[in-house]
Amino acid sequence: MKILFADDERNMRILVADFLEMEGYKVLLAVDGEEALRKFCENPDLSLIILDIMMPRMSGIEVLEEIRERCHIPVIMLTAKSAETDELEGFQCGADEYISKPFSPRILVARVNALLRRSYPMQKETKIGVLHVKPSSMEVYVNDRRIVLSRTEFNLLSCFVSNSGITLTRDQLLDSVWGYDYQGTDRTVDTHINRLRSKLREASEYIETIRGYGYRFGVRQ
Repeated sequence: MKILFADDERNMRILVADFLEMEGYKVLLAVDGEEALRKFCENPDLSLIILDIMMPRMSGIEVLEEIRERCHIPVIMLTAKSAETDELEGFQCGADEYISKPFSPRILVARVNALLRRSYPMQKETKIGVLHVKPSSMEVYVNDRRIVLSRTEFNLLSCFVSNSGITLTRDQLLDSVWGYDYQGTDRTVDTHINRLRSKLREASEYIETIRGYGYRFGVRQ
């Protein structure tokens, strides 16, 4: 899994990156808020983001607000502040975890592991028709050809696979994939499904539009 870590302190970036890489994660680093937002946009396969609140150019809160307009990727906020109001601001903007400095890198890694387990529960590999989904490695194959999906596209496909044969409303898909507090619309769902269909090629027909209601997934007989 790929993690983005943004902090303007060089020693902190090196220390945290070393611990995360020892755990097997691939780590992208950013020195300020603007770079963090750019790397987030350039890497749709990110699994988690760690943001320091006090950064130049854009604060961690500002970056988080921009991220939450796009997706519900897990985010851990780091700060030297300990006031309750600062924590509440982070959570209100959509943070999943909040850790005050100074902290143990081992504790941070443990929090990362726990948050990823909650956010991406392990499932068994699934084969449906020409489609093969491997949740543990986030790999998708169609007729043995690997298909590269963004985190949101993969979560959307996983939701369909887990509910194969069941018609899901757009609101149900929004809650399951983006989170119940995401302020998206039906258009958000439709746009991502169109992108997913275009990538799935031969398996695109497995996603059936139920007019006036939502979508149903499964191999058509």
